Amino acid sequence: MCGRPPAGSLDGMTMTTGTRRAEAVLLREVRRTYGTGDAAVTALAGVSVGFRSGSFTAVMGPSGSGKSTLLHCAAGLDRPTAGTVTIGGTDLGGLSEHRLTTLRRDLVGFVFQEFNLVSALTAAQNVALPLRLAGRRPDPADVAAAVASVGLAQRGAHRPSELSGGQQQRVAIARALVTRPAVVFADEPTGALDLRSSRHVLGLLRAAVHEQGQTVVMVTHDPLAAAYADRVLFLADGHLVDELTGPGTPGDAGFAAEVAARMARLEA
Repeated sequence: MCGRPPAGSLDGMTMTTGTRRAEAVLLREVRRTYGTGDAAVTALAGVSVGFRSGSFTAVMGPSGSGKSTLLHCAAGLDRPTAGTVTIGGTDLGGLSEHRLTTLRRDLVGFVFQEFNLVSALTAAQNVALPLRLAGRRPDPADVAAAVASVGLAQRGAHRPSELSGGQQQRVAIARALVTRPAVVFADEPTGALDLRSSRHVLGLLRAAVHEQGQTVVMVTHDPLAAAYADRVLFLADGHLVDELTGPGTPGDAGFAAEVAARMARLEA
């Protein structure tokens, strides 16, 4: 299976991405090569895939399969060697660095494994930070509502050092969602958390999708985390090689087991 797209797809652009529902992010024939000549390494080998608005997609694959590169190219953090990336209908290819930075600020939210909160700011101030960076004056009521939405209404005045890892990640989620971006990219968001905190964080991401209509693309190595998504994409050797559609039940044990089995085949 490695190195080949699934039947009925264009290297991962399955029939589900060809529907009329708007694509929040669209990659077409994206290649990313690092280095030159004999030292060149191809991280992505012509990947085409769409992420529909209001969907939750998990991206999985063995180490070195291209997961992080896919996330970085899709988010506009890295420029592909070839191919196109579109976010919210805007092709990133022709944008200057300044315009690209502005687009990411306006249309993209990020959730990282290590939280990346500003230690000198309170939880509420961290949540408000993207609004301030965008030149907007945060409405205290809106910020308080965002903090409350992740279950931290009583912790808004606390700094990151006064919060648990799970609480810090919830602050990071509120921060990523406060500007209502076109898409939220999550890079191993539960990798540093215990099982209980992981479930809480994944529940928040799923709620953001299914209750607020957000779009989430999450890289993870954990089949249990992937089981919260609507769709799981599998990468190997820079190609999209498999795809699963979730049953609609968050954390479904049978779905998680199938995800784990497919990952095991890729890693064999």
